[in-house]
Amino acid sequence: MITLLYAGLCTLLVLTLAGRVMARRLSHKIGIGDGGDHEMVKRVRAHANAVEYLPLALLLLGGMELNGYPNAVIHGFGATLLVSRVLHAWGLSRSSSASPGRFVGILFTLLLMVAMSLFAIAGFVSPYLASDVEAQEYEG
Repeated sequence: MITLLYAGLCTLLVLTLAGRVMARRLSHKIGIGDGGDHEMVKRVRAHANAVEYLPLALLLLGGMELNGYPNAVIHGFGATLLVSRVLHAWGLSRSSSASPGRFVGILFTLLLMVAMSLFAIAGFVSPYLASDVEAQEYEG
């Protein structure tokens, strides 16, 4: 499965972001929360944001693959997802205010998820629409 490739790569991204949080906790002796450390806030948010968006996006991607969408489409969506999440994490890690990486990363993530949602819905609805058309042609 192509989705498995992107799930693996995205998991490595999430683990990298988690490792950055853990390293900061250890080096600055922060047990819970952010300890008032601005750098810790950025690291926690970069990790949490990836965890918030990736599961749904990967679920949509896997559903599209199982529904028979072309491999090129799955790779296009998967690669865009991974790159957009890396850009977002990089942008947020560098600045807690607006940054190009953060903006482009979330913009592409959201647009991608809307597109995948529409593909998923269309994949579900199209067989029913096709059977209605065939039924009307048969009756006519």
